[in-house]
Amino acid sequence: MTLQVKYATEVELFIKVLGRLAHENFVTSCGGNAAWKLEEDVILITPTQMYKGDVTVDDVVFINFAGETLAGTRRPTGEKPMYLKFFQDRPDIVSVVHCHPPCVCAAAIMDDPGFLMRPFFPETTTEVGPVPVVPYAQPLTQQLADNFAPFLPKYNSFVMENHGLVTMTRGDIYETLLTVELLESSVDSMLKALSAGTLKELSREAVRGLSHVMTTRNLPLFGAPGVNATLEALYFDAVPAM
Repeated sequence: MTLQVKYATEVELFIKVLGRLAHENFVTSCGGNAAWKLEEDVILITPTQMYKGDVTVDDVVFINFAGETLAGTRRPTGEKPMYLKFFQDRPDIVSVVHCHPPCVCAAAIMDDPGFLMRPFFPETTTEVGPVPVVPYAQPLTQQLADNFAPFLPKYNSFVMENHGLVTMTRGDIYETLLTVELLESSVDSMLKALSAGTLKELSREAVRGLSHVMTTRNLPLFGAPGVNATLEALYFDAVPAM
């Protein structure tokens, strides 16, 4: 049985997610890419140099952790080193989306997008977490992948300086898409608030209460298992308040 047949359902969902990213203008031209770990040594990944809204079943690629193509007629995305880094350093992660949502990309070219590390909305605080800025490096390089190293243990979403967004989850590719959409909507509101005045963040007590929400909803704490002690500590002990 071929991988395309074995994972036909997953491929269908993968393509649906790529189409939605394109429809929402979170990817344009050939930009953006995505990957989904289906087995311990099987990764479903986007092809290089294709508009994501045009990707079909025949275009997707399967690779292993050595970066070798297992199935597919196209070459995998040139950001392959970045994805291999993610899955190797964070074995708990199942799927990753890199895209260019307009509001998050606006933050990516700000001098100080530190507000992305602070808690403002309950849903974003419990489902996305703090979003650090990964220093700029040339796309498609090992240096770009390596720049994530200090941030990968603690966080699940990352703004790539002067570039875009990376979001990863322990769920399937659709769950990661929903996380991207939630963050983009939240940043849209934050930027509008900043244009009118100042931001009012959630208190430490409020974030402590949201830890109970995460427990009730069975939401995992961000970062690699065991790295972060509590949601409260992640927001208030690791990063100075604004």
